Amino acid sequence: MAKLYFRYGAMNSGKSTSLLQAAFNYEERGQRILLAKPGVDTKGENSIVSRLGIKRIADFTVSPEDNVREQFAAQSSGDDPDALLTHVDAPPVACLLVDEAQFLSREQVDDLLRIAVLDNVPVLAYGIRTDFRTHAFPGSARLMELAHSLEELKTICRCGRKAMFNTRRVGEAVVFDGDQVAIDGDDVWYESLCATCYLEASGGKLS
Repeated sequence: MAKLYFRYGAMNSGKSTSLLQAAFNYEERGQRILLAKPGVDTKGENSIVSRLGIKRIADFTVSPEDNVREQFAAQSSGDDPDALLTHVDAPPVACLLVDEAQFLSREQVDDLLRIAVLDNVPVLAYGIRTDFRTHAFPGSARLMELAHSLEELKTICRCGRKAMFNTRRVGEAVVFDGDQVAIDGDDVWYESLCATCYLEASGGKLS
């Protein structure tokens, strides 16, 4: 039986870089992989983008209403007319890699588990646990509940401690109000902080 893996970390912990490295490792050994990302992540449009500058087009994007297992089956078989690989003798998929998995719904994370267990294809999901108010994203919360394996990808705070939380900034101002999803870019950007620096920035508040 294949497994569902959740590899999580604060912003700038190298999640997308790690995903693209895993994809390279599979393909270097002649194995076929599929890359997916939620459509709500508009950074890079339909591409997975590492902060190191590495970029690769996702095989499919997931909208809020999509059934991920059905999308995976269509892409895997080559039956999807928009698939990058469309022929009947396509090799089996050795792994599904999902970037920004925190933006998936709980039901879509359930689909990832079904792909791993029922379709026997390993699923590597990458994402952050909590938003700028320290609240869990629905997708991340479900992954923490269901994943066979949890792995933290670490990065450091400006003070040198391990960063745990994601602080949202608009320009240079730290903000603690707003929608849960605001994609990095324009005036919005994020800084990864340790618990001490986060509490100093928030005046001791955690939500």
